Amino acid sequence: MALLLGGLAMFGPFSIDTIFPAFPQMGAQLAADKLAMQQTIAVYLIAYALMSLVHGPLSDAIGRRRVILVGLVVFAGASAGCALSMDLTTLLWFRALQGLSAGVGLIVGRAVIRDVLHGNDAQRLMSQVSMIFGIAPAIAPVIGGWILGWSAWPVIFWFLVAFSVVLWFATLVFLPETHPKPARLPLRGSSLLRDYVAIFLNPRFQRLAAAGTFNFGALFLYIASAPAFVLDLLHLDERSFAWFFVPMIGGMMLGAFTSGRIAGKVDGATQVRIGFACCGLAAALNIAYNLIVAAPTVPWAVLPMMLNSFGIALVFPILTLAILDMYPRQRGSASSLQAFTGLVSNAVIAGVLSPLLSHHALHLALGAAAFSLLGWAIWRWERSVNARMPDCAPNQVGELEPTERL
Repeated sequence: MALLLGGLAMFGPFSIDTIFPAFPQMGAQLAADKLAMQQTIAVYLIAYALMSLVHGPLSDAIGRRRVILVGLVVFAGASAGCALSMDLTTLLWFRALQGLSAGVGLIVGRAVIRDVLHGNDAQRLMSQVSMIFGIAPAIAPVIGGWILGWSAWPVIFWFLVAFSVVLWFATLVFLPETHPKPARLPLRGSSLLRDYVAIFLNPRFQRLAAAGTFNFGALFLYIASAPAFVLDLLHLDERSFAWFFVPMIGGMMLGAFTSGRIAGKVDGATQVRIGFACCGLAAALNIAYNLIVAAPTVPWAVLPMMLNSFGIALVFPILTLAILDMYPRQRGSASSLQAFTGLVSNAVIAGVLSPLLSHHALHLALGAAAFSLLGWAIWRWERSVNARMPDCAPNQVGELEPTERL
């Protein structure tokens, strides 16, 4: 289950990071400058965010497995369209279609985890999936660079087609339906809108979602700025993205592993506090380094991101499970709205903030620190209102026990 859900969560990041090394080649062939190429990320994320509002409710109504299978088919077709694009406009349309389908693995997968497990077991599985998911941003640009070494940029999108086909067959064979018919909700526009409004207007949901979103924003600012950071600021070539992504994702995987190991031994609030402390220390070290040196160099320029990603991996599973446990019969909708919140933020970062800040390493460090500080401040606000993290909600009447669903 962890391997499959981790793989399903990977093809979203693969869609973003695999093409980073190809930006210069794609821009030259499609007559697009750096700012225009940056929009291939923003368009993808906007579509991802909008459709993320639909994936979860669909899975609540018709089942998790069916939504994932259809999403993978659409993603494979969109990736093929990107590979065949001959101009930037066509590429952007198919990137948007990729974004519309890419969220099924991550968003519905979170609901699957909470369908089958609860409490410390859910935290462990969430952490295991995060470890596997964390591999994607590290190896995706490396794969993209290798592909460019022997072929052209469209082959990167053909690789995504092959990856999604493999996931489709794996899902068909190995993923059981975890959301049984007695627990499903009717798919009606009025009730869906009412549920979304109720969830979104819940002050506790807003605080938990915002704390996680802004905390991750510190890292995503660097991810969205990776082409400029690696190629222009660190003066590395298109095959050297591993210098940035491997330490960053290594920290995330170590944090996810640590979260799984301490589940049941350290309470959730303490784990989140430790995670934010790591993020704050990383921000301080990053700013100090960029104030001292005239030009950033590896490995020192990327080590603060490693610590930052470690802290984020400690914070994320606790906040996510807390959100899902607020709505035991609407986990898909809650997961969708949480994802939408993060994706809108990421789209703004990729489309607006990254082009503004990625020309100077110090500006990136200050921007990332602001996100970490804002996430921590909102978490402190949540703790002042709720003195303790609630226990996992029991199953509702009519739901199967986790072991029965397996």
